[in-house]
Amino acid sequence: MESLPKEETLQLRLRHYGPSCKLFFKESPIKIVRAEGQYMYDEQGNQYLDCINNVAHVGHCHPTVVKACTEQMSVLNTNSRFLHDNLVTYAKRLTATLPEKLSVCYFVNSGSEANDLALRLARTYTGNYDVVVMDNGYHGHVSSLIDISPYKFNHTGGEGQKPFVHLVPVPDVYRGLYRENVPDVGKKYAMEVKHTIDGARRRGRKIAAFIHESLQSCGGQIIPPPGYLREVYKHTREAGAVCIADEVQVGFGRVGSHFWAFQAVGDEACPDIVSMGKPIGNGHPMSAVITTPEIAEAFGATGMEYFNTFGGNPVSCAIGLAVMDVIDKEDLMGNASRVGNYLMEGFRKLGEKHSIIGDVRGLGFFIGIDLVKDKTSREPATAEAQHIIYRMKERFILLSTDGPHRNVLKLKGPMCFNIKDADRVLINLDQVLTEIETASSNNRLEQLPYRKDVHSKRSGPVFTGSRTLSHDALFGNIKRPSDNDSDDEEAKRQKSWAGVD
Repeated sequence: MESLPKEETLQLRLRHYGPSCKLFFKESPIKIVRAEGQYMYDEQGNQYLDCINNVAHVGHCHPTVVKACTEQMSVLNTNSRFLHDNLVTYAKRLTATLPEKLSVCYFVNSGSEANDLALRLARTYTGNYDVVVMDNGYHGHVSSLIDISPYKFNHTGGEGQKPFVHLVPVPDVYRGLYRENVPDVGKKYAMEVKHTIDGARRRGRKIAAFIHESLQSCGGQIIPPPGYLREVYKHTREAGAVCIADEVQVGFGRVGSHFWAFQAVGDEACPDIVSMGKPIGNGHPMSAVITTPEIAEAFGATGMEYFNTFGGNPVSCAIGLAVMDVIDKEDLMGNASRVGNYLMEGFRKLGEKHSIIGDVRGLGFFIGIDLVKDKTSREPATAEAQHIIYRMKERFILLSTDGPHRNVLKLKGPMCFNIKDADRVLINLDQVLTEIETASSNNRLEQLPYRKDVHSKRSGPVFTGSRTLSHDALFGNIKRPSDNDSDDEEAKRQKSWAGVD
């Protein structure tokens, strides 16, 4: 499947592709030639366990999704100015997952496009322009969204905060302004939003929207505390603004307990606009904005037509329906809860052994491991985090880091991830952390092979370096779905993938 040698591929990319478009593992990039389920394969046939790709939501190249795409593509693909059953069927099914008032859809092509449209809707409906955003938030790469994404505008190459953007603290109970031992911490963080809005209004600013990632991803896998979202929405609406939930990274059942992350953390709070993307098409470029009839009518009343050439085309809608079919048929929300809970328990158990693990947080299969140099000071372990992702890559497990200090290991891979995959991650991470601690105790931390390449062809867990506790000794007291249950679930999923009823 490889048409060019890896080195030639790399040199052509360097010559013809924008230099600001970065590679994973830039010192030793991986050339991926195919993928299936939760596994990716390089040009040598090495199998990598994918803990990164939340886009391949139901699994890479899922046959149900591929079939829906090819069958519809072979019949018709056109724009939404023609009537087509796929568009209305998909809109009906998608809105059925949301609170009743969120009933009007706009289909677009990327998360950035969705959030840009969400801003337009909010500004048109309120007649205001300013936006309240969480620090470290990220909402997209187009100019309008760079302006409201501190993750971009406050870092290298950014132009800083614009006057119409108002920052509020991240509701981070581990590193933030108010921490886990503060009573009513959710309300305290929400009051910071109220103070920010009130201050802006005293200066004559008019707020159009509060926009937030339901669970902040690029900011470090942050789970807002109870009561936060409900109170923030109340303060926002009292100011005449609307609430936008950005579900681009975390929607479509990733949290396990609910289809949308705002439902899992919102104490029944309901946004006015929801944007969604990434997992919506399992790798196919599509996204959506869903809002209330009142906001949609105000947008239409301007007289300006909204048309999107590819948004809502029959192929995209067929793919969207197929993704939702797979989520239901394969119980991927239940799987996210089972596997995610098992992983978080395992990581917390590792935290009892390895002092570098400061905090483990998450919902479903959206997990962050906050790495620290010291558990008391909580100083971020940035260099160690980079070492870990390279060493895990050498063991054929793909992880990445995020957060303002790049010290949070994040896991948000395909939702078909299983218990055996989880064990593979836990065992290998335990060994890598032991390696770091051994080097640190011998004052050799700077000599760790952060950029070591591995060329051996392996497809399972790799056991190298010092031996660690056995899996049973380390994780034996974790409540684990039985092997039979796990195997049954996997067998059902494999039958589904093979097209067997």
